[in-house]
Amino acid sequence: MSIRERIRTFIVDTFFVDDFGDDDSFLRKGLIDSTGMMELVAFLESDLGIKLEDKELVPENLDSLTRVVAFVERKQNQRLPQAG
Repeated sequence: MSIRERIRTFIVDTFFVDDFGDDDSFLRKGLIDSTGMMELVAFLESDLGIKLEDKELVPENLDSLTRVVAFVERKQNQRLPQAG
């Protein structure tokens, strides 16, 4: 299952929403509230193995499926050992 599918499944199963586009704002559309955002962060850390810093908890990283997927992929790429 892709990162996108895993995150979408988590959102659908946790917040009981399934009618949203990849670029829909979670907050503006009322899909996920502030408490839900913390649940999403906990999922990303536990299930996808990334650690979020406080400074990364911003809408630019977390306020749509597209943004979350891109953020997770960036974080995972930072962990990879650099060839050299």
